[in-house]
Amino acid sequence: MNAEAQRKLIFTPEEANLRLPLVQAIVKDIVALYQNLHDRQERITEIKRLPGASTRDEDSVYSEELLQAEVDIENDMEQLKGYINELIELGVELEDPALGVVNFPSLRKGKEIYLCWKSGEEEVAHWHTLDEGFSERQVLFEDSLNLDNKDLDEPLI
Repeated sequence: MNAEAQRKLIFTPEEANLRLPLVQAIVKDIVALYQNLHDRQERITEIKRLPGASTRDEDSVYSEELLQAEVDIENDMEQLKGYINELIELGVELEDPALGVVNFPSLRKGKEIYLCWKSGEEEVAHWHTLDEGFSERQVLFEDSLNLDNKDLDEPLI
């Protein structure tokens, strides 16, 4: 990643919404893979609790299945990290992989905030402070979605 790409991007609501189609596609993949991984990890935990499934017993009835499942999970975890890195490259931060919540760094009255979007929403239309999360987000005012992008230090919301 070059120095310019490492610079933290600051989004206006318009810019966030322009990136949304690509973000939506990546987040859709993240949510599906995250749920699948969660389900498989729970299944492995259940299998390990079964009689004769001790992880120390290489001759266990389930040892081969467990080993393969764990390898598959490791590979899919790498894939998940790849998706998250795609968001990072776009300047977007993943807040919740289960719900598909992402944050776009922005400014409000000169202070850093996050524009917040959740999978299934049509546009980026919420925000919250850096120390708050999804549950504390607030609705952007309609007029804030049509601001001029010339001075990012001016209030966006």
